[in-house]
Amino acid sequence: MIRSELIQKIADENPHLFQRDVERIVNTIFNEITNAMADGNRVELRGFGAFSVKKRDARVGRNPRTGESVHVDEKHVPFFKTGKLLRDRLNGKD
Repeated sequence: MIRSELIQKIADENPHLFQRDVERIVNTIFNEITNAMADGNRVELRGFGAFSVKKRDARVGRNPRTGESVHVDEKHVPFFKTGKLLRDRLNGKD
């Protein structure tokens, strides 16, 4: 599901809301999650999962095309850990 499909589904299920308002709500939620992670905070949505940021140390990598060693800088990457409810639902344990 992509963002526009999510917005459309929520708008269809809530006919009392305008689509532009639903779009604003969804965008605000995503922006808040992104901003919290950019600040180094963890975002937990109970039953769904938790978003966090992991640090990857600098290392020496290899260019697969040439085989040449290259330095890879330290970086921060997003990480998602599923919640128990979501994990159970995916495995058919309603």
